[in-house]
Amino acid sequence: MRPLRFSFHPLVLAFVGLVSGALALGASTLGSRYEGGRVEPGSSRQAASPAPALQATPVVYRSAIQASSAPRRLWFPAMYSPEGEAAGRSFDVLQAAVEPHEADPATLIPAIANNQILAFYGKPDSKRMGILGEYPKEELASLLEGYAKLYDAANDEQGVVPAFYLIYGTCWPEGEIGYLRDSVVQDYIEFARQRGMLVFVDHQIGKYPVADAVKRLLPWLKYPNVHIALDPEWRTESPMKVIGGVQAEEINAAQEAMSEYMKAEGIEGIKMLVVHQFQERMIADREKVKADYDGVLLIHTADGFGPPALKRYAYSSNAKAANLPLKGFKLFFKTDLEGAGYDEPLLLPTEVLALAPRPSLIIYQ
Repeated sequence: MRPLRFSFHPLVLAFVGLVSGALALGASTLGSRYEGGRVEPGSSRQAASPAPALQATPVVYRSAIQASSAPRRLWFPAMYSPEGEAAGRSFDVLQAAVEPHEADPATLIPAIANNQILAFYGKPDSKRMGILGEYPKEELASLLEGYAKLYDAANDEQGVVPAFYLIYGTCWPEGEIGYLRDSVVQDYIEFARQRGMLVFVDHQIGKYPVADAVKRLLPWLKYPNVHIALDPEWRTESPMKVIGGVQAEEINAAQEAMSEYMKAEGIEGIKMLVVHQFQERMIADREKVKADYDGVLLIHTADGFGPPALKRYAYSSNAKAANLPLKGFKLFFKTDLEGAGYDEPLLLPTEVLALAPRPSLIIYQ
């Protein structure tokens, strides 16, 4: 008989997480600030509201025991290079915090450096596209915080930073793209900022060049708690019928565009670019993808739903790409929606954390 596993309804897990013990909130080292001015994602007709000059410090969930322990000397190797080739760009968090620097040292240390990121995925106006469409953001935040505590209790010395993962550009029939209203995205960004959460803005590409999707995403990087994502599955003119894909050179070009945009706009710190994959065709010439662009962390995420064996196989296939050392893992809650796939059974947090290498980004749809 299999051990009891989580129900498909997230309220059960949230309840477990919320009563799992005394847990303390810690401060992340990520301290980028809004620069003010107007951000204009999307068309010129949808100008964003001025960004307030406020701190954007993610909340990190750590156990009371960990929080009371002596400060640890933490290192963040750039790009998590397995060979240590990027050691010259590594630095000691404690030393960086006291030595003068042209920029605020905290802005140079990504939230993912000593933490896992735990995200809820979906489209706020669609119940068919993930958990973000099933609950209001206030309720989602409480559920997500419960999950964060579950993972914090199981992931040893790492902290957990919660995040919303928004589908911004949706692939429609014929490969056209429909966009989530900028006002909705901004509402989630500001709400997340106030709660110390991150936001990922995801684009499904459709029939258009990857560069078009990246151009649409870049302005969101002006918000310090925002990162971006591309989903090669939806680089197609026949969504739900034909699985799409991108070329390695397109991913490299996307990272280069991010790096150059950040320099041009004076955006300090580190930004993440998430790229999904669950079939080989989704990233052609994967061995040619680079992960050394200034200011950019590439997260290679295993997508796709199914039983545990299939999930582990997809992750192990991604793990073979040592040139992409930062990994992510996506899980799918059970749903009664007709035609919607899900994981059965859903892996436990301890099972997710047992994946090798341990995923840095964990996403629940």
